Amino acid sequence: MSTQTKTFQELIDGDIPVLVDFFATWCGPCKMMQPILEDTSRQLGEKVKIVKVDVDKNPLAAGKFQVRGVPTLILFHKGKTVWRQSGVVPAHQLVQIINSNLMAHA
Repeated sequence: MSTQTKTFQELIDGDIPVLVDFFATWCGPCKMMQPILEDTSRQLGEKVKIVKVDVDKNPLAAGKFQVRGVPTLILFHKGKTVWRQSGVVPAHQLVQIINSNLMAHA
């Protein structure tokens, strides 16, 4: 088992879908997403990886994916963007979106 950290690109290129939360520490709605992401992670377990990216610390990543506002959620599967939305997304909706994308890209 490798303890080497995967690069962001390697992570989103993998077989497991990756939900990326582009956020900022000063953003109120971003703070609202934290418990929603934890709930989503609990419901989906190993079906999806959830990654948080601070846009202030990672401006190149934010620029590459044209993140204009925070929070912006992007779901990647095998390196492709399969869904994205800005703003707060309720956990039940997030779980439904991820599950439907899992079935569509299985």
